[in-house]
Amino acid sequence: MNVISATCRDEVLSALADGHTSVLAGGQSLLPELGGRSGRRLVDINAVAEFEVLAEADGTLRVGPLVRHRTFESDAVTGPLGGLMRRVVRNIGHPPIRARGTMLGSLAYAHPAAEWPVLTVILDARFELTGPGGGRTVPAEQFFTGPFTTARRPEELLAEARLPVLPDGTGVGYAEDRRGPGIYPEAAAMAAVTVADGLISAAAIGLVNAGPCPVRARTAERALVGSAFSDAAVLAAADAAAQLDANLSDLDGSERRRRQRALQVLTRRALTQARENTGP
Repeated sequence: MNVISATCRDEVLSALADGHTSVLAGGQSLLPELGGRSGRRLVDINAVAEFEVLAEADGTLRVGPLVRHRTFESDAVTGPLGGLMRRVVRNIGHPPIRARGTMLGSLAYAHPAAEWPVLTVILDARFELTGPGGGRTVPAEQFFTGPFTTARRPEELLAEARLPVLPDGTGVGYAEDRRGPGIYPEAAAMAAVTVADGLISAAAIGLVNAGPCPVRARTAERALVGSAFSDAAVLAAADAAAQLDANLSDLDGSERRRRQRALQVLTRRALTQARENTGP
């Protein structure tokens, strides 16, 4: 295995220019996939200090390629966005994976059961890609194109994720169904709901492992906006979210009903959490 140790962005981009080089940051998905095969060319970016950026400015959180999962377990990100990220990250893998793996590595890997891709989609995040031909910005919803596939070209680096900061008065929640520690969830739901003057002014609901790409439950979101954050509103949104699983068409009747019930329950739990921590 040929590993290039880069010390700056230009060296990374030079290594990627051939279109056949993979980026090594945390390696939690890449190295098991390689399985010790020789002949693969990697560029190790761990010595590129500028890739460790984690900064908030002008209502946007910037996350660089070397920000580890475990960073979000602390108060490194404040406010409702930090609260949502803490709820999500504690369920990713196990401590060694969170200590080594990176958020952007997970986004680039695009596992259909991964948590970070759904979070970026429901928050309307934007991704900065850079390559030999320059940089471009891709909305999160357009970045994920299928299982383990994205809009990133082989010669490009996912250089930064930019997440909008959630406003005050936003409650957040996350609930999942997992069969064991250290594995991807069978299904999960996350929510961010903003309340103003006693009514829901904005809602974002996402489903994890509910399709080949991250699923945003827009029908469920519309069921909430403009209403009070009541039990009835939560149940109506949960019912709507349960109908959006893109995997349902491949299941038989009993399994489809079980899956719908799971998504309904998880969405209800996530929304109930959000209601409980919605600010004044």
